[in-house]
Amino acid sequence: MTIDEAQLMVDKWIKTIGVRYFNELTNLGILMEEVGELSRLMVRQYGEQSFKASDQGKELSDEMADILWVLICLANQTGVNLTDALKKNIEKKSLRDQDRHKQNKKLS
Repeated sequence: MTIDEAQLMVDKWIKTIGVRYFNELTNLGILMEEVGELSRLMVRQYGEQSFKASDQGKELSDEMADILWVLICLANQTGVNLTDALKKNIEKKSLRDQDRHKQNKKLS
């Protein structure tokens, strides 16, 4: 599926099953919660913290998909075409960072 298709699918789901979008600030708060859930799982899986019983059955892919879902909701609500935004962002980074990372001795 393309990003454009994902934006359309989320919009259709919201309007048919979800009733309506939560307001933008609510969705921003939800996005922060979802990022926190991914962070918690990553810290346990790749960091030093041990897993708790409440972490059972949690998957990185599902936590990342939750973040993507809410981000798509926010994009739909604010009129952002994520495909266009991502292309523009990649172009910006490509120009700005063309030599920056190659010259970073920490990455060698």
